[in-house]
Amino acid sequence: MNVLWSSVVSIFIVGGCTGSVLGAILADKLGRKKATIVTSVLFLFGALCFMVCRAANSVELLILGRLLVGLAGGLTTSIVPMYLTELAPLSLTGAMGVACPMGVNVGVLVGQVMGLKFLLGGVDDWPYLLSVYALLVILCLPILFMLPESPKYLYVVRKNETSAINELSRVRGVSASILTDEVDSLREESRVEVADDDHWSMLRLVMEPRLRLPLLLACSMQAGQQTSGINAVFYYSQTIFKQAGLSEANSQYATIGCGAINVCTAVLMLHLLPRRGRRPLLLASVLSAAVILAVLAVTMIYINMLSWMPYVCMVAVLSYVLVYGFGLGPIPYFIASEIFEVPPRPAGMAWGSLANWGGNFLVGMSFPTMREAIGPYSFIVFSVITAALYVFLKIYFPETRGKTPSQVSQLCSRGFQSRPHNTPGLTGI
Repeated sequence: MNVLWSSVVSIFIVGGCTGSVLGAILADKLGRKKATIVTSVLFLFGALCFMVCRAANSVELLILGRLLVGLAGGLTTSIVPMYLTELAPLSLTGAMGVACPMGVNVGVLVGQVMGLKFLLGGVDDWPYLLSVYALLVILCLPILFMLPESPKYLYVVRKNETSAINELSRVRGVSASILTDEVDSLREESRVEVADDDHWSMLRLVMEPRLRLPLLLACSMQAGQQTSGINAVFYYSQTIFKQAGLSEANSQYATIGCGAINVCTAVLMLHLLPRRGRRPLLLASVLSAAVILAVLAVTMIYINMLSWMPYVCMVAVLSYVLVYGFGLGPIPYFIASEIFEVPPRPAGMAWGSLANWGGNFLVGMSFPTMREAIGPYSFIVFSVITAALYVFLKIYFPETRGKTPSQVSQLCSRGFQSRPHNTPGLTGI
């Protein structure tokens, strides 16, 4: 039974890693829009498996459903942020990039609420709880068919200038004659790639020296999002809330409150990103998270020694969720779309997504053992990893606000010899 349970849990991450790799292929072969439609269809098949697995008395259908949903989740994290940022004008790429993690946060919150016992948290309600998301997919799928294809994909990858300009005009809601600056930008991106028409595979991206630093930045941010211990914090949160004197039900509500904080910070990021930039928000978030994780470790070690310590733990948990949402949570999702030009972008997004799912798998596999072996000291490990991420980003992460991917790539083209944040010129808006 333990092996079977582990299979049901881990097959989701296997699907996520596979979907991340396939995202690069589907995004170029089918286009961003059609690849997103394929993702929605996979979600629906996964929900169908969940709905019928108990009636069919088939654990295999449950595992298949988890695999399909993981596959669709990997495709989503690889394709959707890229699609949204390619549709957005330069001044709104950050805000549009936040839309994907904001959707994730809303989904987590809705899942937590639906898991309450008086809704779908009853013993016999789990097939409905697992598959209820299908209602949103059914609602959104017809809308996807009406959405435009990415103009950048059509112009730079498909070399279809007429369709690209028509779609760009449709997205902006104005005549193509008014969009001369954006069309010129598309022509410039296409011109840069004329001399190199080969397909950008994930392997080729790794082998390209001038893109190695952007790749490391994308992967370290995505992996760091998981290795910062966010899932471990949520795991301990309900126990901490109970020790602070909350009842079982109120502890669950407090955990839902953490999910609500994530959603609220995502909404605020829509306002902050275009005004404050990516670099200061991300660095502040990562540094604050590292400090709070260390504080959380200390307070949990002494939680039973002082009567007021559980309340300090509770404040630390809520503070961590808050600072996580102001940078480390949303920015890694879309940053690859701002540091890679259009042709290598799907491969870059795929590597970033794979790093995220890989970090999820690593924490999921190691945290139970760490918890048994060293208990609250686990958060010291997460703190050290997050502090190391801060140092790396402090040295090498450039501000991308107001810059084109070509400009950002130029800043990072010298690899570890680059100091992109100290480079004169190319300043953000």
